[in-house]
Amino acid sequence: MLRFFSIEQGVIRELEPSSDTSLEASIRNAHWIDTINPTEDERDTLAKTLNITFPESGDVQEIEASSRCFIDNEGLHVHALFMSPNEGRFNTVTVACLLQDNCLLTIRDDELADFRLLRLRARKGQVMCDTPKQLLVTLFDQKVENHADMLEDMHHQLEKLSAYVLEEDDSDLEEAVSRIARLEDANGKVRLCLMDTRRNISFLIRRLGVQNEDRESLREIVLDIDTLMSHCTFLFDKVNFLMDSTQGFINIEQNQIIKTFSIASVVFLPPTVVASVYGMNFNIMPELQWEWGYPFAIGIMLLSGFAPYLFFKHKGWL
Repeated sequence: MLRFFSIEQGVIRELEPSSDTSLEASIRNAHWIDTINPTEDERDTLAKTLNITFPESGDVQEIEASSRCFIDNEGLHVHALFMSPNEGRFNTVTVACLLQDNCLLTIRDDELADFRLLRLRARKGQVMCDTPKQLLVTLFDQKVENHADMLEDMHHQLEKLSAYVLEEDDSDLEEAVSRIARLEDANGKVRLCLMDTRRNISFLIRRLGVQNEDRESLREIVLDIDTLMSHCTFLFDKVNFLMDSTQGFINIEQNQIIKTFSIASVVFLPPTVVASVYGMNFNIMPELQWEWGYPFAIGIMLLSGFAPYLFFKHKGWL
């Protein structure tokens, strides 16, 4: 799928598809081309019209700095990590950005919230830019803002989860551990995306011939990233504390169960010994011919069982 946008009077607007306009003409008229899992024909047309080599998925996923950010005769290449929610979890998705003099090309395989929001804002005329360079800066700026919203949401979830684990008596601790693990994983991926964005912004500041206003915007994004990185560290500490507390409560519950079984075994041990003694089949046993032998044995068994119980109760072990 291809979406085309143009810059009109300092505002980015989406170009509506028309049957009268060929694909090559739409590519030439666009200042931003957003591709989502394009077909082979669309890839070939883009490569021919923009005079580029369309990257393969393996090339986009490379993690080396030299492979993710570079400049060649086709333009400026930036491969950036974005967050993608998937069934209650977050995954990182790489988006290839190719910046030419009059066009920004973004290549991705999945629908992402950052691009969906930017597209919605463009339809309302809320994205202000004069060049594709500024549009790329705006994309990274919005990405950092979305990461800030994610961290704020994770903080609220941790607050609720902390009250659930530490204050409620009937909390499901195993479920809490699973929720804590998901938050830790999401926080780690947000941190990874922020680190990747800071590296991309540093590359743009060094390599991109931006104006003073654009350079200042990039530096402000770096400052925002540094602040969010500190917040990520705070969330990591809170997650670790909550995980340790939950595991401690689980250990306490398990120790209480083991303690109960240990006391029960000690309580039933003396009656078992008495029953074993009187269960022996020897000819010479005085109690065998005794009329009150059976009640006497039952009484000793009960007394030997209650005695340890009362002792443990007196010690406060029960």
